[in-house]
Amino acid sequence: MVSFRELVRRLAADGIIVITHQRVSQISKEDPENFPPVMPIGRSKAVDYRLAAPYFRKRVTRPGWRTDLKGKPSEAEE
Repeated sequence: MVSFRELVRRLAADGIIVITHQRVSQISKEDPENFPPVMPIGRSKAVDYRLAAPYFRKRVTRPGWRTDLKGKPSEAEE
């Protein structure tokens, strides 16, 4: 188990994705069905890196996608 801050460091070191711990927290709330289980430890949150790394490897990123104007992308756009 690693904290969200350590998860961000490891993902960047492994060349998977450069992201902030705040964005990881946001993604965990937006995608609770697919995101690996999150364990609260005090005021921090932790996740199993062995489950989180594959999740972020296969996750499709869409920088700048305006969901407030366009909505969620359809399967054809992915």
